[in-house]
Amino acid sequence: MWKKSLLALLLLFAVSGATKAQSARWTEKEAADWYAKQAWLVGSNYIPADAINELEMWQADTFDAKRIDLELGWAEAIGLNTMRVFLHDLLWQQDPAGFTKRIDTFLQIAAKNHIKPLFVLLDSCWDPEPRLGKQHVPRPGVHNSGWVQSPGAKALQDPAQYPRLEAYVKGVVGAFAKDERVLGWDIWNEPDNGNGGSYTELEPKNKNELVIALLPRAFAWARAAHPTQPLTSGVWKDDWAVPEKLGPGARVQIEMSDVISFHSYDKPEVFEKKVIPLQQYHRPILCTEYMARGNGSTFQGTLPIAKKYNVAAINWGLVAGKTQTYLPWDSWQHPYTDREPAIWFHEIFRTDGAPYSAEETAFIKEITGRGGAAR
Repeated sequence: MWKKSLLALLLLFAVSGATKAQSARWTEKEAADWYAKQAWLVGSNYIPADAINELEMWQADTFDAKRIDLELGWAEAIGLNTMRVFLHDLLWQQDPAGFTKRIDTFLQIAAKNHIKPLFVLLDSCWDPEPRLGKQHVPRPGVHNSGWVQSPGAKALQDPAQYPRLEAYVKGVVGAFAKDERVLGWDIWNEPDNGNGGSYTELEPKNKNELVIALLPRAFAWARAAHPTQPLTSGVWKDDWAVPEKLGPGARVQIEMSDVISFHSYDKPEVFEKKVIPLQQYHRPILCTEYMARGNGSTFQGTLPIAKKYNVAAINWGLVAGKTQTYLPWDSWQHPYTDREPAIWFHEIFRTDGAPYSAEETAFIKEITGRGGAAR
């Protein structure tokens, strides 16, 4: 009996040691080797036109595989090869087996269209009160009026719900940890976003402290599933040039990410000034949000710089739809109920697949090398 106990103990130590070894952030070489195997990554943040948020996209009653296939075909036709796609913890709570199956279906469709998605697990942006079931209709004239946070404010403030969040992260990552169709895992979108101007009054007063405490745990949960894909979380504010000036959230993001990611809805010269200091971390760089025409962030301005520095470029928005993110941010204060914006803020395609700007899509095809290629 004692021999069996000793063997069990030795096995426990061995497993523990292996787990510890595999739970560390990737080395610079591991990250570089992974990135060297990728084509230049160009894509969009993606949600189908008929979904107002990630819940409507993924729930069984509203998951629209046919529409997704159609839209990802438009993306492939102009040379896009990745999509950043948001998941949600409540979908796992509702139906883990069904949710996993729908993610697999999405991956089949994406692979058919030669697209590798980057999945976002958690998100601090927009409505802090997510609810399963039928989602409300878009608010007329308002940008992203139905997007929901994951976790919501109640779950974030309730440590008793953290095991459920852990099960979600480990469950989703674990299900696809070795899946070559998955590009990577974006652990938490803009974790320290307080949603000023939209949902400020509904946010926990100590939200930032709660998120910063939970963020490293979320990285650890994902790492515990031993994914072969990299983990990341995109910095979007603070001075990245001086590590000592990083805020506590950004510090965790930089220190725990296998590959560096960031957001920049800025003019080309500002975009470049954000890329250069991120090179000091000696890891591949992915811009996971850019392109806001009214803010001076465009495909023609940003993509040549991203290509010059071998930075992945994932713009906000593929197809205009229920998210209404073709409307500018200030629509929260001044809804566009009686007029169209002078120029679209985000999105590449109209709902019927026609490009918002044929000049833009021609440029994207040219810079991605898709120009002249048959689908």
